[in-house]
Amino acid sequence: MKKLQILQKMMDYGVVAVLRGESADQVFAMAEQAIAGGIKVIEVTLTVPGALHAIEKLSRMYSWKSDKSDNFAIIGAGTVLEPQTARAAMMAGAEFVVSPSLNPETVKICNLYRVPVLPGVTTLEGVQHALELGVDIVKLFPGNLYQPSIIKTLKGPMPQANFMPTGGVSLDNLGEWIKGGAVAVGIGSDLTTDAIKTGDLSLVRQKSEQYMKAYHEAKQG
Repeated sequence: MKKLQILQKMMDYGVVAVLRGESADQVFAMAEQAIAGGIKVIEVTLTVPGALHAIEKLSRMYSWKSDKSDNFAIIGAGTVLEPQTARAAMMAGAEFVVSPSLNPETVKICNLYRVPVLPGVTTLEGVQHALELGVDIVKLFPGNLYQPSIIKTLKGPMPQANFMPTGGVSLDNLGEWIKGGAVAVGIGSDLTTDAIKTGDLSLVRQKSEQYMKAYHEAKQG
């Protein structure tokens, strides 16, 4: 049941903040700003030094079970390459796992623990393999290789697949991706680059507010 609830919330909130940074503390601070800006799904990439510590701290502070208030979020792990790292992330509190590519053993261990896993694919063959392994949402990565119309094309032969484009999604094209059939979008560098460059992390909150506004407008339109 928890897995289904998390998947539904990921699709309801629609925008995933993909956070990379120089330290766990920096990523934690950016996550706080993103959550304050309305983004309720946070992906901490395991390229961050001390990423598991950030995941553990965030998952304790922002339990989605308290979603009757604004102070909650679903915390997951990104850039997970193999099953050992996936298990470590889940033990640290990650409620979903994202990979840049499709590693069957990673999918299997996430299925074992009933944790949503979103592997990256770029081909119909990859989509089919992911579905055969029981993947519920496929990460279309890198999204900047495609136009938003690619989802309609992929759904021709695979209408049962759910797609989350990541990489290249921006305020300018988010609406096209959502209207094109994406169940959610992953936002990475566009959300955090200016904040990291200037040291003003409040810019993450401002950008998050803009992304959530664009998402809600796309859903209503």
